[in-house]
Amino acid sequence: MYSKYGDTAMKNIDSDVKKVTWKPGTMIYPLPAVMVSCGTMEKPNIMTAAWTGTINSEPSMCYISVRKERFSHGIISESGCFVINLVNEQLCRAADFCGVRSGRDIDKVAFLNLKMTESSVVSAPMIAASPVNIECRIVNTVELGSHDMFIAKVEAVNVSDEYIDSSGRLRLDKANL
Repeated sequence: MYSKYGDTAMKNIDSDVKKVTWKPGTMIYPLPAVMVSCGTMEKPNIMTAAWTGTINSEPSMCYISVRKERFSHGIISESGCFVINLVNEQLCRAADFCGVRSGRDIDKVAFLNLKMTESSVVSAPMIAASPVNIECRIVNTVELGSHDMFIAKVEAVNVSDEYIDSSGRLRLDKANL
């Protein structure tokens, strides 16, 4: 049975499509990119990451994958925590900049004039302008080759109150992600 679509949906599928096989590669493009903050309030750093996601519900867990030679990798490894900051329209240019410049060479927070704020649980600061900040504490690091995957427990989620409706529901559709 083909549910509400009947059997006509199968007749329109082109089974004669030719495929070209490529060598293994990263063809799953995760979106959206996020800004990951790390370090301290006195010395914050931000990197842009697209390799991130949810990996567990109870307890809430997520991951980021970071190249070992990146400046943020050392900071995150040493501190054991980071914050995933969702990117809205207001932060797009900053996310792009943080993805192509290294904290070794420039203080990205100062250059972009970003306001950082203290997190509620972890020592890494969060980006004030981000609509959602996810505070993470590393529980495991998996060495994968070019990247290390930092598997983290979500310690707290901070949401800008302007995106919470009168019934207490999060309205991310209003955040212009």
